[in-house]
Amino acid sequence: MNVITKTVQLPDGRTITIETGKVAKQADGAAVLRMGNTVLLATVCAAKDAVPGTDFMPLQVDYREQYSAAGRFPGGFTKREGKASDNEILTSRLIDRALRPLFPSNYHAEVYVQVMLLSADGVDQPDALAGFAASAAMACSDIPFDYFISEVRVARINGEYVINPTFQQMADADMDLMVGATKDNIMMVEGEMKEVSEQDLIGALKVAAEAIKPMCELQDELSKELGKDTKREYCHEVNDEDLRKQMNDELYQPVYDINKQALEKHVRHDAFDKILADFIEKYDAAHTDLTADELEEKHAEAARYYEDVLRDAMRRCILDEGIRLDGRKTTDIRPIWCEVSPLPMPHGSALFQRGETMSLSTCTLGTKLDEKMVDDVLEKSYMRFLLHYNFPPFSTGEAKAQRGVGRREIGHGHLAWRGLKDQIPAEFPYTVRLVSQILESNGSSSMATVCAGTLALMDAGVPMKKPVSGIAMGLIKNPGEDKFAILSDILGDEDHLGDMDFKTTGTKDGLTATQMDIKCDGLSFEILEQALMQAKAGREHILGKMMETISEPRAEMKPQVPRIEAFDIPKEFIGAIIGPGGKIIQQMQEDTGATITIDESDGKGHVQVSAPNKDAIDAALAKIKAIVAIPEVGEVYDGTVRSIMPYGCFVEILPGKDGLLHISEIDWKRLETVEEAGIKEGDKIQVKLVDIDPKTGKYKLSRRALLPKPEGYVERERRPRRENNGERRPRRDGDRQLRHEHNENND
Repeated sequence: MNVITKTVQLPDGRTITIETGKVAKQADGAAVLRMGNTVLLATVCAAKDAVPGTDFMPLQVDYREQYSAAGRFPGGFTKREGKASDNEILTSRLIDRALRPLFPSNYHAEVYVQVMLLSADGVDQPDALAGFAASAAMACSDIPFDYFISEVRVARINGEYVINPTFQQMADADMDLMVGATKDNIMMVEGEMKEVSEQDLIGALKVAAEAIKPMCELQDELSKELGKDTKREYCHEVNDEDLRKQMNDELYQPVYDINKQALEKHVRHDAFDKILADFIEKYDAAHTDLTADELEEKHAEAARYYEDVLRDAMRRCILDEGIRLDGRKTTDIRPIWCEVSPLPMPHGSALFQRGETMSLSTCTLGTKLDEKMVDDVLEKSYMRFLLHYNFPPFSTGEAKAQRGVGRREIGHGHLAWRGLKDQIPAEFPYTVRLVSQILESNGSSSMATVCAGTLALMDAGVPMKKPVSGIAMGLIKNPGEDKFAILSDILGDEDHLGDMDFKTTGTKDGLTATQMDIKCDGLSFEILEQALMQAKAGREHILGKMMETISEPRAEMKPQVPRIEAFDIPKEFIGAIIGPGGKIIQQMQEDTGATITIDESDGKGHVQVSAPNKDAIDAALAKIKAIVAIPEVGEVYDGTVRSIMPYGCFVEILPGKDGLLHISEIDWKRLETVEEAGIKEGDKIQVKLVDIDPKTGKYKLSRRALLPKPEGYVERERRPRRENNGERRPRRDGDRQLRHEHNENND
């Protein structure tokens, strides 16, 4: 067993260990990463040959967390791990986006990367380590790979940048970024921020890049020590250089000319398709000596070479003439159109269109019972703001069925969620769900979701702290050239054929989320800073257009929105409201038609009452406040007689709170028995709280104080206390019995 171990140190002195050669030795590459008590196993396997006709990189990344890693049982009936959670899918995407651009462009064999969380102590965050583990597994294999990468989380905590902070440290962070990079270049960024500046983001990226360098150097050493720096040979493309040259010579100019015509998306694609179809028809006529199978192979090659022609023509048109596919300048934003309340019944709705991209977003407001429970390996919590993004095929004119939610939809929805979530006040009592339906798509539908989502939230009356807008930026930069172009509000084709997809969301005061994918080498921080400043100007322009439609949240929610009242109560009253087995709270809900929920945190009970109308809420509030109310001397209460005694009666003035109405306080006239006043058990009478015993806390009530004093009434003089010279008067049995009965009924 040839076990090799390598160690790298983080800036704060913590270490990460990479070990290979002990486990999973039948995989093409396997590495065990350990940081503290967090352990991940990463493996990679690649097919020897490509599937015929494959002209893309068939990479599949799968990150999974084992519940046993944290000493937990999975939930559900089967008690075993099921389909990937959203968190696992999002982590898989982070790894994929950093790895995918670094495979050779002509390598098309299926590659499967699997990363498993095997041990976790809840201190270190494993998603920040998964990219490093995956790339280390690649370093242990002979699979062709241009550069090794690593990923780190960088957070700003109390003004300081921290690499791979712990879960506990993240509570004080105002910036949370995942950064993937090679030794020399940043490849991927994703994260959220609390309205930070563009310069702060650049500072975080620089710190992350420095931390990643030694991790990449470790992998170089590991690959050489294992003898895996010589990669396997492959031949996944058969190229006809004469055909490639012929196509470039004949088709470049017609494609370039179409680029300059600023055609609508489908018209432009049809024109491009016709150029290729005409060329293939001419080629087939000139090569009648080829068999049908040979011609089919040539057609596949021609389609691949034509992609290069499209790419080169589009890029040169932008770099040389500053003309984009739709005729815009590099800084221009496509026309924007917005509408709020296009739908009558959702609690909030909005349409946002930018160019050929449109989002229809709806906002639904619910109660605490509508919160989403998150039950992941390292997190068990509740979410009160949800955002779901849907991308139906018709949005791009595709004729196919819409199946389940894909990884792309989860990723795009998560980015929009991160951009908006901190702008919903913590004290807002509703659970909020946004749904974005993409009705048209030609570039940056996730950013359209942010804009439409903001409008829908304001239309629903959600008191957002500040509105948020978003934009996607692109880059054209050819290797070896100093000339480059940064593109604002990119089209789908500019994303596909360009070098960068850089999305940012933010308020007027700073960035709230970002996602960046880089496809080129040598992207300087100066270019990134220019892109960020250009994006800021674009976001401000878009935000201005949005504010022309609705400038602030609606003051009143729509009639169909459930009304919610939220307030806190002392902790000791929680049990009194719930009652034994939930009997009291259930009865209150049945009597009023309201929904009542109670949570305990921070030493308080947090009560939320919701109902479709105000009367139901008022009725429920009255019942709850009666339970939690503290009796006050001088207040008048509508009480219920609970028991009759020879010396008076006990009256319940508030739920669970009885006081003594002494026989002398029932009426102005002298009574021999309580029954003389016509009072019996169960009667409703009005009484005044005249005193609270400071020692026992018992309540003294009076009914007489609420009745008019008879004319000529003279208060009888109290008999003076009998002096006993300090000696206690012997108690009589009758006195003892009377006191015993009084105490029993007043407890």
